[in-house]
Amino acid sequence: MRLVFAGTPETALPSLRTLIDSPRHDVVAVVTRPDAQSGRGRKVHPSPVAELAEEAGIEVLRPQKAGDPAFLDQLRSYEPDCCPVVAYGALLPQSALDVPKHGWVNLHFSILPAWRGAAPVQHAILHGDEIGGASTFQIVKELDAGPVYGVVTEEIRTSDTSGALLERLSVSGAGLLAATLDGIEDGTLEPRPQPADGVTVAPKITVPDARVDWAKPAMHVDRLIRACTPNPGAWTEFRGQRIKLGPVRPAPGEKLAPGELAATKARVLVGTATGAVELGEVQPQGKRLMGAGEWARGVRLEGKETFQ
Repeated sequence: MRLVFAGTPETALPSLRTLIDSPRHDVVAVVTRPDAQSGRGRKVHPSPVAELAEEAGIEVLRPQKAGDPAFLDQLRSYEPDCCPVVAYGALLPQSALDVPKHGWVNLHFSILPAWRGAAPVQHAILHGDEIGGASTFQIVKELDAGPVYGVVTEEIRTSDTSGALLERLSVSGAGLLAATLDGIEDGTLEPRPQPADGVTVAPKITVPDARVDWAKPAMHVDRLIRACTPNPGAWTEFRGQRIKLGPVRPAPGEKLAPGELAATKARVLVGTATGAVELGEVQPQGKRLMGAGEWARGVRLEGKETFQ
């Protein structure tokens, strides 16, 4: 099939590579978000998907809006049979959805109808799900509500961050997306409506959402930090300065007041509502990521100091 692939971040790269390498499909163009500022220097860079497409000699389209008439004309000119989508990051109007013969097929990183929305992997970890996954479905006007072609599942490990889980799902999901497109081309695969029960929503987790509340149970603190790693980054305050936090570990038997810090030669502990946790890595404001022990020695903890 003739494909126009839509995607933006690194998460989409395994799928794009798989489709470029597929002998059954021809990626004739790529749609991605416009170049944006990134990195410490805030220089303008193309998206990861744009970079890969350009390396492969594939034309890249960067519409400000997917409903722009000029973009729709370009899209029609490619006469795509189908438009696979992985983390494109913008809404698709009906005028765009109507262009390809077989519609737009999205790879979404949850087992639909669970966790429709922008942050499915983060919410799966935050809410303690034991199984995650990815689904391919036909895009319709309602958010992530289209009929489903296929699903893959993945165990969510107790140590998983959203970054680690998403990396695994992006690889297994790439295989699912390719198999879905094969089935559409063969006429052997028909999407099935999502069940009405079990719908949950996964809105974007913002920086304020990522602030750790040490008065919560240790299990909640652990899940929040892992869900927010690497983005947007869990954080707390110490001596009026913001500190980013890496994943923590339970510290059975240790009792500290919520937010209270205690440092030994071997580890740094902080209290929660149900006991202490051990800090892993921290990143003080304006500084590099470092081990908790190195940070504690540098700040010279005095008395009963706390995270706020």
